[in-house]
Amino acid sequence: MREPDAIAVVQPGWRRVHLSGLTLVGGSLVLLWVLVALFAPLLAPHDPDSTNLGALLKPPLTPGHLLGTDQLGRDVLSRIIYGTRVDLSMGLIGVMAPFTIGIALGVISGYVGGKLDTLLMRLVDVALAFPFLVLVLAILAVRGPGLGNYYIALAIVAWVPYARMVRAETLVLKRSEFVEAARLLGFSGAYVMRKHVLPNAVTPAAVFVITDIVLTILLGSGLSFFGLGAQPPTAEWGRMIAEGQAFLATSWWISVLPGIALLLLTLGFALLGDGIAKEMRVRT
Repeated sequence: MREPDAIAVVQPGWRRVHLSGLTLVGGSLVLLWVLVALFAPLLAPHDPDSTNLGALLKPPLTPGHLLGTDQLGRDVLSRIIYGTRVDLSMGLIGVMAPFTIGIALGVISGYVGGKLDTLLMRLVDVALAFPFLVLVLAILAVRGPGLGNYYIALAIVAWVPYARMVRAETLVLKRSEFVEAARLLGFSGAYVMRKHVLPNAVTPAAVFVITDIVLTILLGSGLSFFGLGAQPPTAEWGRMIAEGQAFLATSWWISVLPGIALLLLTLGFALLGDGIAKEMRVRT
């Protein structure tokens, strides 16, 4: 069936975004780290997990070890490069399930309304009654540490803000003229939700997800720092910072350099998300 002509007035927000200097800087940083993660085997000079007891705690600029070695003789540069894969995965995979669950529940709740909307919103209220971090730690305490359980914990508790944002947008959109036109032309509720409500309602959540990646990376690194995230010998920046604590006074590079890498990665996503959010506010 042909879509109604009224739908032609809809312009998804992403098409109206113009790149600003802030967005370009953030996007460049993110792109740089993505390339590092993709080409890690080519860029890393050593196996990140290979120990060398003859090269313990070598300082930066040591021949063969540009950023030095750690307490086990592992090359810090190689571990930072491979750690990019883990930390990027924590951010990108960590928001994927909450984003998908949240937008699906938000659209259904806002569009269908009635008892289903009340039930889903009470579920949101229950989730908001407990601190987010407490819920994540409780799930990890039950299931055990590790990145797999970290992703499961986020899928269970991190969908709430996406559902609330998308529901609010859906409540406005379902009363708009182009949605009313689609319903009058006989399109099913599922079709209208999928084709006409969802593409427009998801825009605020899609902007927020970039900022949420920053929080997810920091949370994952923090949990790894305390031994609840990535497990040894996995090269992960939060874990590397924790391992270098005991040597901070004499071998600062073990903790400081992964910390700088973590700062630059999260800064890139923060600038990208902030730049896109500002452009969206200007254009709407």
